[in-house]
Amino acid sequence: MDYKEDNKSGSPLDGGVLDPQPLEPLQDPGKPKTFGSILARTITGIAFVVMIVLCLQNPMAYLILFAALTGLMTWEFCTLVNSNLHLQVNALITTLMSTYFFFAVFDAATGLTGSGYKTFIPVVISVMYLLVSELYLKGFRKIENWAFAFMAFVYIAVPMSMLHAMAFIGIQSGLAYVSVLNLAVFVFLWSSDTGAYLIGSKFGKRRLFPSISPKKSWEGTIGGGVLAIIASQVFAFIGNPANEGVNPFLVFNASSTFLNHLLWAGLALVVVVFGTWGDLVESRLKRKLGVKDSGNILPGHGGWLDRFDSALMAIPAAAIYIYFI
Repeated sequence: MDYKEDNKSGSPLDGGVLDPQPLEPLQDPGKPKTFGSILARTITGIAFVVMIVLCLQNPMAYLILFAALTGLMTWEFCTLVNSNLHLQVNALITTLMSTYFFFAVFDAATGLTGSGYKTFIPVVISVMYLLVSELYLKGFRKIENWAFAFMAFVYIAVPMSMLHAMAFIGIQSGLAYVSVLNLAVFVFLWSSDTGAYLIGSKFGKRRLFPSISPKKSWEGTIGGGVLAIIASQVFAFIGNPANEGVNPFLVFNASSTFLNHLLWAGLALVVVVFGTWGDLVESRLKRKLGVKDSGNILPGHGGWLDRFDSALMAIPAAAIYIYFI
């Protein structure tokens, strides 16, 4: 659509998403839950958990699964904003760039090919292509296309790539693949969600962020945090210096059993806090777009972004915590 044809009022932002706009009402609000929908949600949830846990046990399965998830979430994000904001974000190039970046960071973390910075050249080329190609598109919303393409990359690809920082850790004999840290992050998120649902549905009265997520409560959030901290103590016991026979690779170089338990509790707290913010960030985006779910690929759970919204902020926060304690 040409700028002159589409913009009669003279302002280049008229009708664009950069204008101040109120949050849109959600589509399909409050549909009653049937036994079939609850069963579908339960089965999907169990299958999702099993898939994550099993694939984390093998480095190749881990790499393939999370690279695919990075691509799927990026594609879902781009198509979501294109369809609801009537944009022309290049979903294909943005998805390929994000997925390749995940592999490039893996290569940098492991030194598999020994290419060094050369590994990231295709990412730079993709960025330049996205910038230049917009110049040849009709319409005046080029900046918005750029903004959402690069948002998808920063919002999804960068956090997902930080999984490598917790998966590959240097030891005396070289580099080791360690699944326990990434597994812990997801277990803490699942524990937090479970605790928040159980406590929030029964005792939740004080809304956490009513303008964005009306159902979230302080009581549920605190309950989820408590359950996640309890789960962290199981990991602390396995990683206890006194239990080397159970787990010979100790994640935390704790000087005492007490400190080991404290460090694991701190990791759980970081995951819960940033996971909650991650959930709210995606909720804010969906409210702006006027949609209830990011997609419908997962029965009872919506889209891929709906399943990983918390993780997209919890993963980098956990990685930073681990490297700076």
